[in-house]
Amino acid sequence: MAFFEQLCQQTSTEQNYLLAAPAITDALNGTISVERYVAFLTQAYHHVKHTVPLLMAAGARMADHEEWLRAAIVEYIDEEYGHHEWILNDIKACGGDVEAVRKSQPHATTELMISFVYDQINRSHPASFFGMAHVLEGTSVALASQAAAQIQQQLGLPKGAFTYLNSHGALDQDHVAFFADLMNKLTDPVAQKAIVHTAKRVYQLYGDMFRALPQ
Repeated sequence: MAFFEQLCQQTSTEQNYLLAAPAITDALNGTISVERYVAFLTQAYHHVKHTVPLLMAAGARMADHEEWLRAAIVEYIDEEYGHHEWILNDIKACGGDVEAVRKSQPHATTELMISFVYDQINRSHPASFFGMAHVLEGTSVALASQAAAQIQQQLGLPKGAFTYLNSHGALDQDHVAFFADLMNKLTDPVAQKAIVHTAKRVYQLYGDMFRALPQ
């Protein structure tokens, strides 16, 4: 069995925990308030702004024989740079206070999720980053576009309030195909174990983040 399929199978329980979060089911049902949507975007801002720094940390720790992985990380950086600013634009389109969001502290669940991935990169294996990528990109493809349409219809917000969700719903379909191919080329059992472990923890912490959003 290819590693990407193993990764999906071995993390399916944790994925179900994330997808069962009330904020996700409510969004897909179209029952969500502007305040809750802005609260989600605020937490997204706090973790997305770390995507490129995490990628840089992972790339810096790759061994010489993992240069092909470092090349993939460079490609990811080109794709991901500046996405946190998209989120701030969405918050502004919702009538939110962008400067207040910039200066705010992340929720504990968000902070723990990011801190955990930094720790895994530094303490376990730099490829641990891909465990988080698996969770965030896979979730985006499954939920983002559908949730955006439901939320926009219910709340009557402008299209400019959904840049982050809409772009990731479409964009990450290509990302997931690229990611699956990348994972299937990875044969190092230590790296594979680190990726699975990170994905399991991030699914849980990301699910906790959604559960912490205000009603």
